Amino acid sequence: MDWIYEPWPWYVSGAAIAFVMLLLLLMGNSFGMSGNLRTFCTLCGADRHADFFKFDWKAQRWNLLVALGAVIGGFLASNYLTADPAVAISANTVNELQSLGFESAGSAYLPEELFGSGIWSDFKALGLLAVGGFLVGFGARYAGGCTSGHAISGLSNLQWPSLLAVIGFFAGGMIMIYFLFPLIF
Repeated sequence: MDWIYEPWPWYVSGAAIAFVMLLLLLMGNSFGMSGNLRTFCTLCGADRHADFFKFDWKAQRWNLLVALGAVIGGFLASNYLTADPAVAISANTVNELQSLGFESAGSAYLPEELFGSGIWSDFKALGLLAVGGFLVGFGARYAGGCTSGHAISGLSNLQWPSLLAVIGFFAGGMIMIYFLFPLIF
């Protein structure tokens, strides 16, 4: 039963994702987590305040099951299928992150410095999370979808805008890590 605690090989995970994308394509649907959030917000009444949320959310109910499955799957994987919660990263990366103040680097999946209970009293961490959340939300709306929607669904459907969005996501990530992140920490 040790195989349960090991990550799946890329060719198994990739084939599973390709199979799901084929099924969605044959059913005339597309995948993306930001679409789930839009559906959920509309379900909660956001359509009374913004035209963006005025659409037939009942036709997207299946999308809410995708979001629920992601939450349940993440919970099961982290609590029952993970032998070691640490991320396998190189010693050089651990040392570099620790020099930036991330003491939990290499020993925890989420950095305690950003996601621990201490952030509620650290205004810098709260500010970074708030600005980051706003930028991710704005970027997903401006790009017409999130990273999962463009990278998985859009690219599998050979959509040119999704290719441009994915290139932009990677370029933005590289700029953040190599130029902005060292200035912040």
